[in-house]
Amino acid sequence: MAGMLYLVPTPIGNLRDISIRCRETLEQADFIAAEDTRVTLKLLNHLGIKKSLVSYYEHNKASKGNMILDRILAGETCALVSDAGSPAISDPGEDLVKQCAEAGVTVCAIPGPCAVITALSISGQSTGRFCFEGFLSTAKKSRREHLESLIGETRTMVFYEAPHKLLSTLEDMAAAFGSDRSISLCRELTKLHEEVVRTTLGEAIEKYTAQPPKGEFVLVLAGAPERPIETATADDAAAHVRALMDSGISRKDAIKQTAKELDLPKNVVYDAALQMDKE
Repeated sequence: MAGMLYLVPTPIGNLRDISIRCRETLEQADFIAAEDTRVTLKLLNHLGIKKSLVSYYEHNKASKGNMILDRILAGETCALVSDAGSPAISDPGEDLVKQCAEAGVTVCAIPGPCAVITALSISGQSTGRFCFEGFLSTAKKSRREHLESLIGETRTMVFYEAPHKLLSTLEDMAAAFGSDRSISLCRELTKLHEEVVRTTLGEAIEKYTAQPPKGEFVLVLAGAPERPIETATADDAAAHVRALMDSGISRKDAIKQTAKELDLPKNVVYDAALQMDKE
């Protein structure tokens, strides 16, 4: 009988954020697949847990993924962890989950710490609708193309960024979205020196030019303002009906097609067509 894969979130800063269920899962698993075994070993030592560790990260996921899957299919239970937060989110664990899903292995995700949600909740930005964009490319051209593809995005956008890339990313964001776009920069989340800077892209560039950034950042960027929906008028409907009829479409079909294309009630289009006949 096949085992299972558990996705176990680990603290993003404060070790006390490990849940009872996460701790029990780590204790009961046959082995733990870790992004960096040294980081995970520190957590296990803190929890007083001794467990077999397997290294699983971006550059060995192809070979180690098959090995981990074989052990699970043989009946073992694996707990997958990343260095911090929920595994398989902007993380190589995504591939292991796909492998297990394709092999019919049960995957169980345990709720817990996640930098995206933590930052979003305290950002002061709109949280009703958002999109997670992960880490931007280190290549300037690719980074700019990614940001340009989001120019019309109205949802709040969340990014991860390293301190040494922050200034370049902010400058590219300002070029794409304008220097007055609102942004919340969250760093050292759940730690002693947690900080949230709520500002604009232009002001953020000034701040971190004068004061080099430290720590990993979660950037919560306001979306583009919603464009007002333009409603077609009776004159628009009449002109549309006339154009369709001139092309050879019957009056009845022209009214029906106009109502659909201009998203107007059929009776409104019909009245507009009648008024057109009187002119």
